[in-house]
Amino acid sequence: MINASIKQLSAALAAKKISSVELTQLYLDRIARLNPELNAYITVNPEMSLAQARAADARIAAGNAEALTGIPVAQKDIFCAKGWLTTCGSKMLHNFVSPYDAHVIEQFNRAGAVNLGKTNMDEFAMGSSNETSFYGPVKNPWDRARVPGGSSGGTAAAVAARLCAAATGTDTGGSIRQPASLCGISGLKPTYGVCSRYGMIAFASSLDQAGPMGRSAEDLALMLSTMAGFDERDSTSLQRDKDDYARDLDKPLNGLRIGLPREFFSEGMGSDVAQAVEAAIAEYKRLGATVVEIGLPNSKLSVPVYYVLAPAEASSNLSRFDGVRYGYRAPEYSDLTDMYEKSRAQGFGAEVKRRIMIGTYVLSHGYYDAYYLQAQKIRRLIAQDFSEAFKQCDVIMGPTAPSTAFNLGEKSDDPVQMYLSDIYTIAVNLAGLPGMSIPCGFGENNMPVGLQIIGNYFEEARMLNVAHQYQLATDWHSRAPQGI
Repeated sequence: MINASIKQLSAALAAKKISSVELTQLYLDRIARLNPELNAYITVNPEMSLAQARAADARIAAGNAEALTGIPVAQKDIFCAKGWLTTCGSKMLHNFVSPYDAHVIEQFNRAGAVNLGKTNMDEFAMGSSNETSFYGPVKNPWDRARVPGGSSGGTAAAVAARLCAAATGTDTGGSIRQPASLCGISGLKPTYGVCSRYGMIAFASSLDQAGPMGRSAEDLALMLSTMAGFDERDSTSLQRDKDDYARDLDKPLNGLRIGLPREFFSEGMGSDVAQAVEAAIAEYKRLGATVVEIGLPNSKLSVPVYYVLAPAEASSNLSRFDGVRYGYRAPEYSDLTDMYEKSRAQGFGAEVKRRIMIGTYVLSHGYYDAYYLQAQKIRRLIAQDFSEAFKQCDVIMGPTAPSTAFNLGEKSDDPVQMYLSDIYTIAVNLAGLPGMSIPCGFGENNMPVGLQIIGNYFEEARMLNVAHQYQLATDWHSRAPQGI
């Protein structure tokens, strides 16, 4: 059962071959056995999960099941879930039990899915390796000495280790796609605004977007069909008709035009990554696609632009964590100002503090025009590059990450090298486009390599079709880590 797709699990539940309670218990047992080493979950609550499973079984028996009814999924610990500890991987929220559900959680509850628990993550989603979490680093299931990627590293590890059927992540600069690549799973960041950010603890509001992570494009399509939807509580939520993202999965790829950005295939990419990506593109040609070289000349500026804009938004968003209303409060202080200072100094980790300081600096008087305003102008140029590129192609492909998973601690003392882990993914967030990563082979030390697929706005169904057809022709997505 642990290797079955969501569609297969749903069919088994409908046919009474297994109950949701039995399926949920199967995953809970695996979490109890494997999580102490992998550290993929922060919070597990078997009582709450099994109660949802019993409700799902009753719903299935009544004939009111949907695609995800009774399916055990994990939620990144950035989503508020009523009655669940919601920490965002930070000491600042180590004792925060959410009194309400995020919109994404509401969508899963409405579908009758089972919440298995909250997955580990980089603190406040700031990181590319899942090493900044207050709860310790997550281990990559393919090699416990390596990182799973971040910030959705706990989710990626949980899916890869078969500790859930599928799970949610969030993507601010690549935080779904990069860990999906490093852990050998599939992950999709939708068009900005397709999934509501209500109840999703904010890092950088103009970049954050929720998305699904699973083993296959088919699983992602079913997950996204549940997650997406308009929410009037989020001013950036897009009012669009409900979409069926699985509708085009079986379309052939004849005539598909794939754009290959020359900037993505230059220096910086590992030779093992290049080999796997080139083999994947060759497979697409066999499936009927054609290839065209395109240019994204401003994409090389995406990392510096991101590390001006994202910290600026973070410094504003994280100002609410002051020790007054909820979260961590310093045990000893002399007055209100001292309480603010000590609570934030003790509650936030080093990477979060670094980004708050950078963000406050670039927003300060005398530097706003020189840094923040300039970064916003370049952001527009990056988006325009994509608009021009999509006049020549239907989807854009390239590597998801420049290398396979690196060793734990390898880049901890070099923030710039860590930031460059997202060099191929950040531009997509700056433009608000949808992007996804799917497994396309293995590199050095038998570590997974991800292929990135970028689509035009609201082209998620087409991207999922492109990914699904590749996965019908290959088996990279079905490979499991040894011992799992």
